[in-house]
Amino acid sequence: MTTVPHRVPGSLAALVVVAALLGGCGSSTAPRAHAHRHRSPAHAGHATHDTTRPTPPGGPPVALPADAGQARAELDRLVVRPRPRGTEGYLRDAFGVDWVDTDHDGCNQRDDVLLRDAVPGTTRVQQQGSCDHDVLAGTWHDPYTGRTLTFIDLKDLRQAEAIQIDHVVPLAEAWVSGARHWSRAGREAFANDLGELLAVDGPTNMSKGDGDPASWRPRKGYQCAYARRWIAIKARYALAVDPSEKTALDQMLGYCR
Repeated sequence: MTTVPHRVPGSLAALVVVAALLGGCGSSTAPRAHAHRHRSPAHAGHATHDTTRPTPPGGPPVALPADAGQARAELDRLVVRPRPRGTEGYLRDAFGVDWVDTDHDGCNQRDDVLLRDAVPGTTRVQQQGSCDHDVLAGTWHDPYTGRTLTFIDLKDLRQAEAIQIDHVVPLAEAWVSGARHWSRAGREAFANDLGELLAVDGPTNMSKGDGDPASWRPRKGYQCAYARRWIAIKARYALAVDPSEKTALDQMLGYCR
């Protein structure tokens, strides 16, 4: 693994976009509108019409399939329908504007994920308001690229931009897969669900955008885990898949051992 320098080039405009990330535990804003966070289990066949609010994030975590066989069985139970053109009226605001403190520990989801995903013993944190782990520095192993990311000052805009919180199933993808029929509160719960969030390399996160597995994949060594997590999220929320997405997920499961 390589260590990524903490200075990352970026335009002033890009830095302004991430300035909201530095608001600490109370009001950090999502870095982009995809990444990147549960509806009560329902039969997948009703996914396009169900308006049930997702289960609050305080419920049990997303359970990954035990192996490729179980993942394929879950994948086969999902509704398959053609992918619509575009994102059919998707707006980031439909999933809430900011990170929120869904588990009521005083810290927002960005700090929770940064602390959870960091290499143990590498983080430096501070008290900020009611949050006791406003993350200032640390080391992370980026699952998407396999690189090691080390930052010494996440209050520096360039460093904050270089590590982002990804929605594994992008919000726009969730929208076209069924979330457009949920309540706003339900969509906000999805967007802030810790089982849907990963700390990842910023530029890689930006390149992923709103892509599903048919258009974007992580490194080969992480594709099995990525597909299992993607399928688990879609299964828990009864979200649909399209044919090319399903084919790609099945291919990625081929890398499971």
